[in-house]
Amino acid sequence: MTLRPLVFSATAALVAASSLFALAQTAVSAPSTAATAAAPAVVEIPVPAVNAAAYLVVEATSGQVLAEQNTRQKRDPASLTKLMTAYLVFDALQQKQISLGQRLVVPERAWKAEGSRMFIAPGAPVTAEDMIRGLIIQSGNDAAIALAIAVAGNESDFVARMNRQAKKLGMDDTQFLNPTGLTQQGHHSTAHDLAILSLALMRDFPQYTKFYSEKSFTFNKITQQNRNRLLFLDPTVDGLKTGHTDAAGWCLISTVNRSPRKLLTVVLGATSEAARINESRKLIDWAFTAFEPKRLYEAKKPIQQLTVWKSTVDSIPVGFNDDVTAVTTTGKVWDITTELTIVEPKFGPISAGDTVGLLKVKRAGNLIYERNIIAMESAPAAPIWKRMWHSVLLFFKGLAK
Repeated sequence: MTLRPLVFSATAALVAASSLFALAQTAVSAPSTAATAAAPAVVEIPVPAVNAAAYLVVEATSGQVLAEQNTRQKRDPASLTKLMTAYLVFDALQQKQISLGQRLVVPERAWKAEGSRMFIAPGAPVTAEDMIRGLIIQSGNDAAIALAIAVAGNESDFVARMNRQAKKLGMDDTQFLNPTGLTQQGHHSTAHDLAILSLALMRDFPQYTKFYSEKSFTFNKITQQNRNRLLFLDPTVDGLKTGHTDAAGWCLISTVNRSPRKLLTVVLGATSEAARINESRKLIDWAFTAFEPKRLYEAKKPIQQLTVWKSTVDSIPVGFNDDVTAVTTTGKVWDITTELTIVEPKFGPISAGDTVGLLKVKRAGNLIYERNIIAMESAPAAPIWKRMWHSVLLFFKGLAK
């Protein structure tokens, strides 16, 4: 089975299939080597039959697509739309346009929302945090509309923001017409695009994804359980969102956290609530049985010391903000190799977090994905006398710049 990365736009890429790094100077390359001993025979486990219109299984830590069907087919996303609504609300929180404790007045338009509701009353102040819980746990259309108006002033401007953000993330087959997911002609997305959105949500706003794992929420003396029944059946499931309309069928995006792996499954157009659970579980069980991980580098742990010229420090540690892992067919972890490339010489100033190199992760010699190597500490610029002295040294080393 060929594993490929889920491809994102340049501004939102977690992984990319093509090279992002041009080597303009002398490069230092440190490829890892695969085992040379004869490998035992490995039996690949086929993807199970899935009773759904479309599905996608993604290794969230690397972006590797493990299985897919009809992932580019445009479909009614139903309440999976609320993932984008939440994305923009989380962004507003991060930009301090609103705060969790801020009391938002409920517009009458939100109170009149059709479909699932959290039962907010018109004119009554409700905290943004309660509305977010109503949006995520109770899938409240009234909460979606109230939050959209609070963030953008009105629904139409909020929807325009939704579509701009979708394009920015690379969701090229998506068009939103409302913040709720209620069926409208022309309101559509795909399993591929919804996976991109889900991964971006977890990447950009990890501090708020805790809401997706909450099993119930009580508001206005009404307790509603999270519609994601997998939360009650599997303790390693920590999200993400359900959706259902007559046009969409029964839909579920699930996240499963079994360190060092984090899995994302998208199931669209199942035939019943029970079916979306059963088909999701089927894909989850298959993915954790058919594939095994290899942790290549640990988050926040230096992978080497990088020499820095013309700086007040001689070297800095470099590494990755997140774990670097990859999966391959169970029994074939030796199939995963890496190639580390850092262009040298490096000069100060360098700020912590700056990209200093590139890691390529390969399976059986084929590129799976790439990850930027970052500076873990800063290297301030040296005073003029030291910079001049280093220029002399670099000249005699043939590395002058």
